[in-house]
Amino acid sequence: MNKNIAVIKGDGIGPEIVNEAIKVLNKIAEKKSHTFNYTEVLMGGCAYDATGVPLPQETIDTCLASDSVLLGAVGGPKWDNVEPKLRPESGLLGIRAAMQLFANIRPAKLFPPLADACPLKNEIIKDGLDLVIVRELIGGAYFGKRTTTVDDHGVKTATDRMTYSDYEVERITKVAFEMAKKRRGKVHSIDKANVLDSSRLWREVAHKIKEEYKDVEYYDMLVDNCAMQLVRNPSQFDVIVTENLFGDILSDEASMITGSLGMIPSASLGSTTVGLYEPIHGSAPDIAGTDKANPIATILSVAMMLRYSFDMLEEADIIENAVNSVLEQGFRTADIMSDGMELVSCSEMGNLIANLIENIKPPAMLGRTE
Repeated sequence: MNKNIAVIKGDGIGPEIVNEAIKVLNKIAEKKSHTFNYTEVLMGGCAYDATGVPLPQETIDTCLASDSVLLGAVGGPKWDNVEPKLRPESGLLGIRAAMQLFANIRPAKLFPPLADACPLKNEIIKDGLDLVIVRELIGGAYFGKRTTTVDDHGVKTATDRMTYSDYEVERITKVAFEMAKKRRGKVHSIDKANVLDSSRLWREVAHKIKEEYKDVEYYDMLVDNCAMQLVRNPSQFDVIVTENLFGDILSDEASMITGSLGMIPSASLGSTTVGLYEPIHGSAPDIAGTDKANPIATILSVAMMLRYSFDMLEEADIIENAVNSVLEQGFRTADIMSDGMELVSCSEMGNLIANLIENIKPPAMLGRTE
């Protein structure tokens, strides 16, 4: 199979982690006789430095013409004082809108070898952690009208409008129900219906959609309660669906339960199979160029690409199993390091995972590297 992939390495550690993900993809291509063609384009701070804008039209055109998009990370303190519409993060919002990617899929799975890295007590996670957060991506407060005004007395007021239509709620809710049908058959819809009109509409539409999925368990939950339940009893969740702002916050909370942001991939999808795949962590400029970053979230993101955009289910499983195997053998990057494990660099972790895909057994652990 021949697939064209637009590659946005981005800022900070972005180039390093993307290089390792491509290394893994290339091994999959060799093993399963696929061809992946990569076209590198700019977005984020590097794009601003090179072109004066965080999202050049060339990047949009290339992404729209590709079968899928792989993204590293964007942003950093270097661009903190740039005009808001030219900040690196606006490029990320822009590409999501241009590709009409309304559903962000963020799995939070605790790999058994990393149980010790989970900040929760063993009795809380004894039943495991394997949930997916389906976050509406191009509506709500992040895309609503924004205004900042100053009155005659010098009082400054800022307003961010959170807006949702019934159509937007309907399409994201259906994504969650369809995903639940392929998992454990349970959906929690998260809102703030006791306060917000937009949440009351959300709940009204979700209740209508649930009638189409009689075989899926459905629960309403307020967002503050959900934040509490994620640390009280995370195993109760299968698929969580919620709006943009709530989803941003809850998915970061869920990711930390797994032990590290460096372990969590994501997929942003629309009405076609063309998606945007990226780790959920930031650009970590403090360790950029040091070969210390954890590439696993990006590697798992390409596994999601194979599964959701290319329908390569076996290939996706191969990558995920290789990641688990490397962790079982005790290899760790700095962010997930613990006593008795062997510390490896970003590139070494990529090599270990790629070698397993190629059926080359990694060398035996030599003990922890101090």
